[in-house]
Amino acid sequence: MTIIDPLRPSSALLQINGVEFPPPSQRRATEKREGAYATALAQFDRAAQILNLDPGLADTLRSCKRELTVNFPVKMDNGEVRRFTGYRVHHNTARGPTKGGIRYAPTVDLDEVRALAMWMTWKCAVVNIPYGGAKGGVVCNPKELSLRELEGLTRRYTTEISSFISPEGDIPAPDMGTNPQIMAWIMDTYSMHRGYSVPAIVTGKPINIGGSAGRFEATGRGIMFTVREAYRTFGWDFDGISVVVQGFGNVGSITAQTAHEMGCRVIAVSDVEGGIYNPKGLDIPRLRRYVREHSTVQGFDGGDRITNAELLELPCDVLVPAATENQITRANADRIKARVVAEGANGPTTPEADEILMANNVLVIPDILCNAGGVIVSYFEWVQSLQQLFWEEDDVTHRLERIMVRSFHDVYEQSIRMNLDLRTSALVLGIGRVAEATQTRGLYP
Repeated sequence: MTIIDPLRPSSALLQINGVEFPPPSQRRATEKREGAYATALAQFDRAAQILNLDPGLADTLRSCKRELTVNFPVKMDNGEVRRFTGYRVHHNTARGPTKGGIRYAPTVDLDEVRALAMWMTWKCAVVNIPYGGAKGGVVCNPKELSLRELEGLTRRYTTEISSFISPEGDIPAPDMGTNPQIMAWIMDTYSMHRGYSVPAIVTGKPINIGGSAGRFEATGRGIMFTVREAYRTFGWDFDGISVVVQGFGNVGSITAQTAHEMGCRVIAVSDVEGGIYNPKGLDIPRLRRYVREHSTVQGFDGGDRITNAELLELPCDVLVPAATENQITRANADRIKARVVAEGANGPTTPEADEILMANNVLVIPDILCNAGGVIVSYFEWVQSLQQLFWEEDDVTHRLERIMVRSFHDVYEQSIRMNLDLRTSALVLGIGRVAEATQTRGLYP
């Protein structure tokens, strides 16, 4: 067997079994798509060609199964009634019930929700848990809403989508702009409609109403488990590596904390207002305490202020974009100086940027593998809620690490066999598993 370095760019990456595929940038030139959904579709098209999927099957898999748009009123604190728009999308159910977060953000739109639902399908398949992908969202800025307004919005949105969700069919979870308290309101609203408590309707809920130990930390821990395994696999020295984290919410802050606990040097972090940088390393426990008090990293006295754009381009061993989509693009990819990009966010790297990073010998650990820790432990929480049998945090973390390590090697070993970069290998693996399940189930009627 010929061993191919998945870091090495090669024309062979676009030729499988004698069939040549144009790079994504060329394919999209005539399509003129933009945004996260365009990225998701471009990634799917490339993997589908490599898998040589039947055109009818490919068209089914690249399309969302169900889409719901809701417009609903919420009474604000000043007595006014304000209309909000929300979405819930089911991408695919071939491997099981759908699973995916709900985000509250002013930028939410249907195409973004479609993209995130599609990525969830492939992510669940890559780590081999029995879910399909879903996603939801409400167009709002949660920071501008009072706690009462936020609860009213959540309960009304839950009611609007209640025919779309169930413990057996579609299980929401937190995402950007939402948290365990919002999941508690969703669970309570759904339970009131049913007349009894239904803890398995959501994951990421507080532990005192059936949440799982280790769920809050799962995505960040999973990112660093994957990074560490990549270093071990390539024979690189992991001790004391420098780490930069864009985004200091749930995912980013836990990634930074886990990296710190593993002996890494976290030299920069950021939030929406900008970042802080200290080449000697930031005091992450103290920084997390500061952020809990001030709701921002700005003003922390342990580093120098930098912009988010500057943070992405810092020299470092590992860059973790853990904020939002399309952060590394063709405009800045050539200035990325990291050895490894570990995608904590969904879709932070565009297809054009992928090609540039490959050409520059940067290893990209793709989102559908790297940040899958959250959905893995969501699966654990769902199982615990259904069984009313709860696990200790050490057990949860051990199971999480085992699945992340196994999944990394599934993707890496396939990349060697098929001469693919890690992202394409992960997509081929995930899409292939969903296609196989679809064919096994057959068509109804």
